[in-house]
Amino acid sequence: MNNSLTKANFNFPGQKAVYNGKVRDVYTLENDILVMVASDRISAFDHILAKGIPYKGQVLNQVATMFLDATKDIVPNWLIGTPDPAVAVGYACEPVRVEMVIRGYLAGHSAREYKSGVRELCGVTMPEGMKENDKFPEPIITPATKAEEGHDEDISREAILENNIVPEDIYVQMEKYTRALFQRGTEMAAEKGLILVDTKYEFGIRNGEVILIDEIHTPDSSRYFIAEGYKERQDKGEAQKQLSKEFVRQWLIENGFQGLEGQVVPEMPDDFVETVTERYIELYEKITGLDFQKSDVSNIEERIERNVVSFLNNMK
Repeated sequence: MNNSLTKANFNFPGQKAVYNGKVRDVYTLENDILVMVASDRISAFDHILAKGIPYKGQVLNQVATMFLDATKDIVPNWLIGTPDPAVAVGYACEPVRVEMVIRGYLAGHSAREYKSGVRELCGVTMPEGMKENDKFPEPIITPATKAEEGHDEDISREAILENNIVPEDIYVQMEKYTRALFQRGTEMAAEKGLILVDTKYEFGIRNGEVILIDEIHTPDSSRYFIAEGYKERQDKGEAQKQLSKEFVRQWLIENGFQGLEGQVVPEMPDDFVETVTERYIELYEKITGLDFQKSDVSNIEERIERNVVSFLNNMK
């Protein structure tokens, strides 16, 4: 039985608005408080797939919480607490409409672009002679505009500043934070035998200050390789062992879907859904070094509502 949270309509005390994202549902409460529910929905190529992935929301929320706590010395973040395995509560910020994508390796989107002959991504030159999954000489920042609907689009630093999408002082601060966060994430991954390949960060403004928001270093926002055997696999031209959503994208590609017009999203069979759950749990255990404790999923909505209401009452 697929006990997953794919759709919910909570009504928390003091609730003013709700935003349903691809994966998260964000409830805005009075006093600039946000309740972010990590659902078990999974998206790829900017499409939400039909079936939920059991425990995925819990994995995302708990991994993100760990990294937010581990990086608050680098950049202030939005998080107040996590009253439920799949819920984070924090401060509302004015989101910056640019995602800061940083890549340490030629993988995923950058590899697909490179293979097609592209050598400049978001205004950044990629060296000649690279193979898929090779390490860049230095990590590159390849921003994307944050779309309300549809595809996020690559954009250069120059275009961001020329079009005044983000003021220059704010953007420079975001770049600085992005590099420092990626360095910390890289070090933490290495301690667990992983390589942080690429990731994205989202920022907001609160009281004039740049704040880290949303999730960080989760399998939805990041790509990880298994460090052991990385060089040998590269030397032999073999695929890297990775922990990320990329294997879901590959499954979709193999089944004729890349998010292009006219293509139909294939439905994941139950055994593949189970495999995806196992991969998410595997990443959780590898990146945290902890055993994954499955939450009670007999009535997820009731559990979340009870935990969040209790937490909010205690905040008063």
